[in-house]
Amino acid sequence: MTDARHGSTAAVIASRPARLFILLTGLFVTNALIAEFVGVKIFALEDTLGLAPFDWRLFGQSGSLSFTAGVMLWPIVFIMTDVINEHFGVRGVRLISWLAVGFIAYAFLFAYLAIELAPAAWWVGVGVERGVPDMQAAFASVFGQGLWTIGGSITAFLVGQLIDVAVFHRIRRATGERLVWLRATGSTAVSQLIDSFIVLYIAFVLGPQHWPIPLFLAVGTVNYLYKMSMAIALIPLLYLGRRLIRAYLGAPAAAQLRAAASANGSGA
Repeated sequence: MTDARHGSTAAVIASRPARLFILLTGLFVTNALIAEFVGVKIFALEDTLGLAPFDWRLFGQSGSLSFTAGVMLWPIVFIMTDVINEHFGVRGVRLISWLAVGFIAYAFLFAYLAIELAPAAWWVGVGVERGVPDMQAAFASVFGQGLWTIGGSITAFLVGQLIDVAVFHRIRRATGERLVWLRATGSTAVSQLIDSFIVLYIAFVLGPQHWPIPLFLAVGTVNYLYKMSMAIALIPLLYLGRRLIRAYLGAPAAAQLRAAASANGSGA
């Protein structure tokens, strides 16, 4: 009985589709988790690229192009969502989305617990020479994101993922195996329209900052346009991912996996 179980476990681990799903899940969750934590930093896009400030004007608001550092990683998450959707279907994306939400909440829980630990007296001032007079305050500021921000981000992420997978398969049913770029970009266009505004509304309109609606609409629109620009720019990565998976699994196995994922999406 034990040998049979060991043999079954070994067979699952040796399965290339299973290994592929584990790898993609790990990369997906890692990127989402890092994006949540680095998102506390706001950077100026023009200064980063060495460009003159772009004074955008929208909904009566104006300013430079400022984004959270998480935008470095979210476009990768979008591409990975489409790759997983393509090969593992609705159930695969839903599973990794719920896993990501669970691990993000788990990580923030322990970040808050770490903040509450009494700091060693010598450690508090260890960063003075580097311009950090209070390491405990710096640690709390970086890792202690507000609950409104965390709640908004997690809610927007989950809703966006569920919308993405539904739109992706609607387009797939209409196009079949053709126009991969269209279902990837189309699903991102719809899901990120919702995502971009949900996170800002919960975190900054309902939250303690109480942003005025024009500011909310302006910042949300700028963020959405940026995400869509990156989603379009990264389309080659989607095709690269498909090619690498086909090379790893073999063309027949990859096609069979995509067919099963398509059938799974049709029955969802």
